[in-house]
Amino acid sequence: MPDAESVNHSETRQERRERKLKKRQERVAQHGKSLMKIYQDAVMKRLKK
Repeated sequence: MPDAESVNHSETRQERRERKLKKRQERVAQHGKSLMKIYQDAVMKRLKK
């Protein structure tokens, strides 16, 4: 089921792809620091053993 935005404005596949990619990159940037800390903690924990 198409969303209201795509009904009003016919987007090309490239435009949709770029919009999805931008959303994904924003989401990664938002959560990147906390994930990095989790991975660093896991690595340090393994190194201490």
